[in-house]
Amino acid sequence: MSRHIQVTFDAHDPRALSSFWRDVLGYVHPGPPGVDLPEGADPLAAWDEFLARVGVPEEQRNSKSAIEDPDGHGPRVFFQQVPEDKVAKNRVHLDVRAAPGLQGEERMAALEAECDRLVALGAKRVRRDEPAPPMSAGFIVMTDPEGNEFCLD
Repeated sequence: MSRHIQVTFDAHDPRALSSFWRDVLGYVHPGPPGVDLPEGADPLAAWDEFLARVGVPEEQRNSKSAIEDPDGHGPRVFFQQVPEDKVAKNRVHLDVRAAPGLQGEERMAALEAECDRLVALGAKRVRRDEPAPPMSAGFIVMTDPEGNEFCLD
């Protein structure tokens, strides 16, 4: 039997990092428990109201955040606040499939376009690895706003 997973990021700013990854992955922030959000409502504003209503001190309201696949297929991604800085290369990273089915220059052009979009969201480009068939179709290494490495693949 297979298992469902949740991917967890340690973060200094869970809200900002979850918003970045929401936009990268096409995910959404879920609403608070028991809150029915109207169409177009801001789930982060709803969380602020919910946390205030249940008595969470303001300085603790950015200690956690989460995003979910709106289609229900991908894993939930959870962000938890930690005090320490990231000090080394991550041992696990995400490969974001940004050019499925494409090859060669068409693939790399699609990856470059996605790279530009993500840089505008706060990512940093690290390097481009050219296609090296048959073992690699080419990819772009990037970091998110808190320095976590990931690849556009």
